[in-house]
Amino acid sequence: MKMRKNELTVLALIMVVVLFGMVLVTGGAFMTSGNLQGMAFQLPELGIFALAMMVVLITGGINLSIIATANMVGITCALIMKGMEGSAPPFLVMLLALLAGLGVAVVIGLGNGFLIAYIGMTPILATLGTMTLLNGIAIVVTKGYVISGFPDAILFIGNGSVVGIPFPLLVFALMSCILWFFLNKTRTGFNLYMYGSNASVTKFSGVNNAHILLSTYVVSSIYSGIAALVMISRFNSAKSGYGNSYLLVSILACVLGGVSSAGGFGRVMGVVLALVTLQMLSSGFNLLRMNAFLTTAIWGFVMILVMVINYLADNYKSKKGVGQ
Repeated sequence: MKMRKNELTVLALIMVVVLFGMVLVTGGAFMTSGNLQGMAFQLPELGIFALAMMVVLITGGINLSIIATANMVGITCALIMKGMEGSAPPFLVMLLALLAGLGVAVVIGLGNGFLIAYIGMTPILATLGTMTLLNGIAIVVTKGYVISGFPDAILFIGNGSVVGIPFPLLVFALMSCILWFFLNKTRTGFNLYMYGSNASVTKFSGVNNAHILLSTYVVSSIYSGIAALVMISRFNSAKSGYGNSYLLVSILACVLGGVSSAGGFGRVMGVVLALVTLQMLSSGFNLLRMNAFLTTAIWGFVMILVMVINYLADNYKSKKGVGQ
């Protein structure tokens, strides 16, 4: 049910090729300490969004509301921090804001899971509706303005370093390890892969499919909430519409990392390797001053290409299996 080791090797080789390619085309500017540090601070929030997308793709679903969820969580945290500013110790205010934000993420995840698992809506329509609803609420609450000026303690999450290692990178590493453990070492994670492979067989095996789906979308929303904390900390502000470009790239990272869009397959390490590769490409494109819209078009083309290649490979394997 998981990605084969030789596929991880291919991804690692692609990453190395991209690294050398970026070094050559940028004339060495790619390997400067400033560029590498910039990549280390930019990767984590996209990485956590990709993990949020990965967990639902494994079930054969999709969560189009991860960015809207993150913005709603960020706005919630920002409103509490600004509203309680000076009325309580900064640490207590930050703690309450973070807990409230993650609470909002859980509620959104439960809503998505309920619509999909119990009402029977398709994931793409349910999460599209949630995305639209949250975007509207965010604009009404903020009136389209930016909420900025957070305590130093919250800014450390997205901008601080520990023994020279960017703190958001440590957060991403921790969240990756937690998701790996959840998917590979827990019964729920095993059932999640089973559901993605064959929902009917999973149901007749005695598994509560509705519970699996509910848990999946809650986990996805919590990861979106963690990404929101990194994002608002790095920007020192919260606003509706932040991070919209991350939705496409998070799906691309999952597909490139070997997560099947049909469900049942995927590995955290594959997604991490794909994320590093995409971050190197993005950084290289910035150094080359490539148009941002052209970059987005390239991401779309790469995603279509990878999915076509995966489709053809699956068909070839199935025909080969029938022939044998």
